[in-house]
Amino acid sequence: MTATSSTGRQDTPQDTAPTAPETVTLTLIQAVTEALRGELRRDDRVVVFGEDVGARGGVFLATAGLQAEFGVRRVFDTPLAEAAIVGAAVGMAVRGLRPVAEIQFADYIGPGFDQLTSQAAKLRYRSGGQFSCPMVVRTPSGGGVKGGHHHSQSPEAYYCHTPGLKVVMPSTPYDAMGLLRTAIRGEDPVMFFEPKRLYRAAKGEVPTADFTVEFGRAAVRRTGTDLTIVGYGGVMPDAEKAADALAAEGVSVEVLDLRTLVPWDREAVLASVEKTGRAVLVSEAPRIGNFMGEVASRIGEEAFGSLLAPVMQVAGFDTPYPYAQDRVYLPGPARILNACVKALQY
Repeated sequence: MTATSSTGRQDTPQDTAPTAPETVTLTLIQAVTEALRGELRRDDRVVVFGEDVGARGGVFLATAGLQAEFGVRRVFDTPLAEAAIVGAAVGMAVRGLRPVAEIQFADYIGPGFDQLTSQAAKLRYRSGGQFSCPMVVRTPSGGGVKGGHHHSQSPEAYYCHTPGLKVVMPSTPYDAMGLLRTAIRGEDPVMFFEPKRLYRAAKGEVPTADFTVEFGRAAVRRTGTDLTIVGYGGVMPDAEKAADALAAEGVSVEVLDLRTLVPWDREAVLASVEKTGRAVLVSEAPRIGNFMGEVASRIGEEAFGSLLAPVMQVAGFDTPYPYAQDRVYLPGPARILNACVKALQY
C-alpha cells in the first residue's frame, strides 16, 4: 500500500509487505542487523562472517549480538584477507550454504575482485545452470564520515559492469531490510552496498511481519511534473532537500530512488522523464565511468523526443576521495539544486 504525504512524498510501493502492518522504528543499520537476525533464524544454511563481525559485532556494529545468539559456527570472524573471505563465500554457496560475507569497507574489496568477477559472477553461466552461487557480500560504502580515500569510495560501477552480479544500495531502513532478505533468499551473488553516512541518520518505520523488496523496482519518493531527480544510496536525503527547495518556488519535482542498480528500473525512469522532460542524475561516485552514465545513455536513446533540456549529472569528482572535504566532494543539496536550475532554465 502506498501512502502519500501532503508534500507529495510516497512510501515505498510495490513490495510484499502486508497491508497496514504493525511497524517498529529502526535506523538503517538496525534494519540490517534485524534482517540478518531474521534470516539466521529462518534458514540454518545462512552463515555470517567477516573481519570482527563476531564478538565485536563489526566496525559499525551491524552484526552486534548475532554471535551470542547463533554461535561461532554461524557468525564468525575471519583473518584480514578479503580474497579468502570472498573465496570462502563462493565455496560455501556452491556447497549449499547461504553465506553473507562482510567486507569492512567497500574500498577493501580489491583483493577479492577476481573471486567475484571471475568466479561468483560466472558460475551459473559457466556450469550451464548446474550450479548457482547464492551469496551476499555486504559492505559499507560511500563518504560522509571523513574517512579519506581508503574508507569513503563508491566502487559500485565496477560490479555493475560484471554480468552475473546483482548490485544493491538501499537508502532507507525499510529498503535495507527488504532488499537484504531478497538478496539472501535469491540464487545469485549480490553486492550489497550500505551507505555508511545513513547508517544512523536514516530512520523509518519497518513492518514487524516478514516482507521483501523486489530487485529492479525503483521507489518514487516524491511525485512531480516539472523535473525528475534520480539517485540511490547516500545521496537520497540531499536529493529530497533540493526538491523541497524547488517546491518552495513552485517547481514540481519527481524523485526516484533506484534502490538496485543491477537490475535497474529503466521503465520507471523513462516514464518519469517522458512526463517531466528533464532529468538530473545524482550519485557520489566519480563522474567518469559512473553508473548514472548508463542511465543517461538510456534516456538519450529512448526518451530523447521528450527531453526539454540535456540530461544533467551531479557526481563525485574524478580525484581520490579527500580526507576533510566531504562537503565539497559529495553532491549535496546546493550542487543538486544548481543542476536542477540549469535544466529548468535551458
